Amino acid sequence: MSDIICITARNLCCRDFLQQLRLISNGAPRAVILREKELTEAEYMELAKKTADIFKESNTRLILHNFYKPAIDMEWKYIHLPLHVLREMSREDKKCFECIGTSCHSVADALEAVRLGADYITAGHVFATDCKKGLEPRGLDFLRAVCKSVDIPVYAIGGITPYNIGEVIAAGAAGACVMSGLMKCDDPAEYIREFEKK
Repeated sequence: MSDIICITARNLCCRDFLQQLRLISNGAPRAVILREKELTEAEYMELAKKTADIFKESNTRLILHNFYKPAIDMEWKYIHLPLHVLREMSREDKKCFECIGTSCHSVADALEAVRLGADYITAGHVFATDCKKGLEPRGLDFLRAVCKSVDIPVYAIGGITPYNIGEVIAAGAAGACVMSGLMKCDDPAEYIREFEKK
């Protein structure tokens, strides 16, 4: 299995979104985080149910995002939350999930995430990226510091490509999150293999 986590962004897709997800699942990334932040809760959960059908027979884990209460109702076991949402989550609700991830932007965030029970974190943005246009990247020293501060897997995010994945792994990351590269490419399975060659 790959060490790549796909982060979705339907607006970047080069073809039908669900078709792109099927192609991504064929490449067997470690996980797909269904992000889609602009959707209402109802819209998101409708999309989540369609997406879940794609990944039920796949080795790739589908991780839902943000809306943990309807995810509990759906009996989905994997969730990724903004740190402020994880802070609000009750101990009982956390027990409903097998894996909880959160997004971190500092060592302090990472340490808090561990205290709150996160199983993995995403840390970034590491390199310059169009998704964070105009914002200075935090860089590899930031990533190295986050990785050293916690004992749970850290996945780098922000401008990660097959050409810089080696630097990310050398900094201590368990893997990396990729958004635009996987949303835009014609052959996601081949693109995932490019990361594995480096």
